[in-house]
Amino acid sequence: MKLLIIDRDGVINHDSAAFIKSPEEWRPIPGSLEAIARLSKAGFRIAVATNQSGVARGLYDVPTLHAMHAKMHRLVNEAGGHIDAVFFCPHHEDANCECRKPRPGMIFEILRRFEIEPSRSCMIGDRLSDLQAGHSAGCRTILVLTGVGQQTLKAGGMPAGTTVRVDLAAIAAELTS
Repeated sequence: MKLLIIDRDGVINHDSAAFIKSPEEWRPIPGSLEAIARLSKAGFRIAVATNQSGVARGLYDVPTLHAMHAKMHRLVNEAGGHIDAVFFCPHHEDANCECRKPRPGMIFEILRRFEIEPSRSCMIGDRLSDLQAGHSAGCRTILVLTGVGQQTLKAGGMPAGTTVRVDLAAIAAELTS
């Protein structure tokens, strides 16, 4: 089994400094849904790992977050793909929890749930915190240049061995060819 752990905002859907607060605001990045479909058809398991401090900030509630994820699942299914699971941290940055990226708690939970060794998985994200969480859990890491990926690349300091790809579609093309 191969597992891809994918950050949500900035990788699958457009991000916003004002947060994505509703299903209506959740808009996929062109090619991302088809990329997930291509990867799932090729036998990859797909888990989404996302920090969602907007819950703790009172910007939206957990039922609204679930509605955003239901939209994501529906659109991926319509594209012919499948997301196996969505994991999220609803805590504020100041909560000092283990599940909020860059800490690896959420990634470790995903690896346990899927019963897979970190070396057989990959963390894909647009932020340094995504890469740090994946690397700390022992996963391979890929930076995408969508979202804030270009700023992340420019800032440097990425974990050793991180590869860089234009977007999720480029990763899908590479892994399924």
